[in-house]
Amino acid sequence: MYARRRHAYFVMMGICVTLFVLAWGVVRLWSVPAAVGMCLFAMVIPPVAAMVANRRGPEDRWWDDPSGDPKSDEWWDELDGKKRH
Repeated sequence: MYARRRHAYFVMMGICVTLFVLAWGVVRLWSVPAAVGMCLFAMVIPPVAAMVANRRGPEDRWWDDPSGDPKSDEWWDELDGKKRH
């Protein structure tokens, strides 16, 4: 899953850079408002790309991975309500 998210991130960022370059290298010669519109659209892409890249999938494990210390894992499980006394 990580490779798929990383690939999507780089594709989105590539589209962003391409829009900026095309807007001010080509499109502005015919229409400055269209170039500004392309830049405004490109401006929205990086935050969306970051959300896509950092999204946690249903099979991903982050903070609930065991640390390897049985005492610590038991303590955290108790705090999270996973185990009862």
